[in-house]
Amino acid sequence: MAMKRRDFLALTSAGLASMPLTARAQQPERVRRIGMLILYSQTDREGQARIAAFRDTLQRLGWTDGRNVRIEYRWIAGDVDREKASAAELVRLAPDLIVVSGWTALAELHRLTNTIPVVFTQVSDPVGSGFVASLARPGGNISGFQNFEPTIGGKWLGVLKEAAPNMRRAAILFGSDSVATAAMLREAEAVAPSLGVQVTAIDIQGGVEIERAIATFASEPDGGLIFTPHPGLIPNRGSVILSAARHRLPAVYPFRYFATEGGLMAYGPDQIDQWRGAATYADRILRGEKPGELPIQAPAKYELVINLKAANVIGLNIAPGLPLRASEVIE
Repeated sequence: MAMKRRDFLALTSAGLASMPLTARAQQPERVRRIGMLILYSQTDREGQARIAAFRDTLQRLGWTDGRNVRIEYRWIAGDVDREKASAAELVRLAPDLIVVSGWTALAELHRLTNTIPVVFTQVSDPVGSGFVASLARPGGNISGFQNFEPTIGGKWLGVLKEAAPNMRRAAILFGSDSVATAAMLREAEAVAPSLGVQVTAIDIQGGVEIERAIATFASEPDGGLIFTPHPGLIPNRGSVILSAARHRLPAVYPFRYFATEGGLMAYGPDQIDQWRGAATYADRILRGEKPGELPIQAPAKYELVINLKAANVIGLNIAPGLPLRASEVIE
């Protein structure tokens, strides 16, 4: 029997009314917001390279800045006041998550919020620092990618002694405001007697002038320098690299770019890879996972980078065995 027109229209209207709203009209996708608190200056190419790695990975995972996600950038550049103000500003914006680099910036966010999800990079010893409960199950609102364990302090001292066997004194630049770098100092102090080295601590907090402190240390012979990954040292790395060379002091640094920019040696993780990892964690959190259930990731490997040009500048002859073990040698 043929269906009458009025019956068909009634049936169609009833069917439309019972359909979910999303099936009847395509709703605009909600734009998520990510805050980024970055320890570099905006003009620092190393900072830009890390942001590019994060953004590119995020886009491959389906999140495009300006389309379905909006990223708010705050650049710290080693300025403590700017760091505090930027952290507070991002928390007030209440984004879906905050990505942060650097120990002191994470400490500020840890103080300000226990609800906004936070993903960190370039942070050492997050458990010992009190940011998370454990590496396997962080708990709370924070997870991410750690740089170093405190034992790296002893390893830096060992590789520096191997490069400069005549070294009897080592100055370690750290920050008393950073639990992680203070722990690295203690580890180096524990190893020093077995290497025949006396350790001098240089605390970059409290208004100390770094270059003057290096010059004072260099007034006596057979010295070397260890630079910890304190956020206050990274934006000023050009001046500290020049200062070490000017006083003919062998030095070891935490990240590759110190060596590529003229430092003698670097021993540390691949940070670009960590920023890619941070993007994968951001994706998982935006899709509903909880940061406290995402394990803290440690570096898969460390890179030893040796700059033989820098060795020539300070008159240091590095034994052939050490460059053979290096990931990269700059000649």
